[in-house]
Amino acid sequence: MSSPTKYMLVSLPTTISSSSDKEDALTTLRSTVTIDSTTVLPFKIPEFKIGAVDVLLTQADDLGKLEASCGAVVAKIGDTLRSLLEGDEEKISQQKTVNDKPADQYLRTFGWNKVKYRADKPIVELMSSLQKELVSIDNDVKGKITQYNQIKTNLTALERKQNGNLATKSLTPVVDPKLLVQESEYLETHLVVVPTTQKKEFLKSYETLAPMVVPRSSIEVTHDDEFTLYTVTTFKKTSAEFQRNCREMKWTPRDFKYVKGGQEQEKQEVEKVQRDERKVWGEALRLSRTGWSESVMIWVHVLTLRVFAETVLRYGLPLDYVCGLVMTPRKQAKKAKDALDKAYSYLGGNSVGRDSKGRVVKDDSALSSDMAAAGVGGEGEYTPYVYYEFEMI
Repeated sequence: MSSPTKYMLVSLPTTISSSSDKEDALTTLRSTVTIDSTTVLPFKIPEFKIGAVDVLLTQADDLGKLEASCGAVVAKIGDTLRSLLEGDEEKISQQKTVNDKPADQYLRTFGWNKVKYRADKPIVELMSSLQKELVSIDNDVKGKITQYNQIKTNLTALERKQNGNLATKSLTPVVDPKLLVQESEYLETHLVVVPTTQKKEFLKSYETLAPMVVPRSSIEVTHDDEFTLYTVTTFKKTSAEFQRNCREMKWTPRDFKYVKGGQEQEKQEVEKVQRDERKVWGEALRLSRTGWSESVMIWVHVLTLRVFAETVLRYGLPLDYVCGLVMTPRKQAKKAKDALDKAYSYLGGNSVGRDSKGRVVKDDSALSSDMAAAGVGGEGEYTPYVYYEFEMI
């Protein structure tokens, strides 16, 4: 299996190239990350409305929280798909598409959905719209999965009644009504499940478990690998005592009432719940597939807003920057990040320097003020340039 892809959104000022041209800056970024199997593509970000800096600082913080929520919903729906498809990775990957395209292809060709999220609206309105959609998707998938799990639980219980041992299964298919005393004013027949290893003890003592047990009324009905089922007839007035004493002996009285046609009714009930389970499973799978697709799209739009807000706060106005999408196997991600740090640590000013071996080091005292000025808010590891990484698993 190939290594999962790590995605990195990197925003840098165009001054990283000598010409300060966007295309040249992208070329410079590409030449920085030359790791095997790594691709750097342009990532287009619209020019959104920029308000006051203090407002943008708050929005940057809120975008960080919203982005974390997006990642959590995508992961949760991914786990739902894994559960529905019983961990079959090939089938799971077939369901994890974005607009019927692989996630990798969606990111390669990403463009802001200007029809759904008009770029001329304030950032706070765009955030609100994206958050409402995310919550709605999450609730829809959770609701359907709850419904499916309830049906699945019911089906498991019914199947256990059909296929379990004598202590738990339905007795309708195995008890001949002729063995039961029915419609008697005084007598009652009990069904008792006894561990097969205790058959002799049961047969020797059942008549003395309570007064008024009908002598020699015990009949073996059936048995399985663990238990044997017997009938015993008592007078109704001592039934409760007989059952209580059976339980004390670790023998299980089973409640049973003969119903004509009961076996067919039970079979029909199981078949109905099986049909319901298959139907709702299909609905849950379709909704989870759609939910995963839509939540990924929301996530990428939120990331786009986040990169934009952070770029304004980091590099200031007028905006002159380039954003690249770095796609690399997870096992190569650290090398790619190290290459970026090595090339662009100077953008952090005094907060980032190098040790005697050329490794990037950070001045924590300067770092705290730089982070506050950049609106990072202490979330995650500080980088001297705008950088966000994510995976879609």
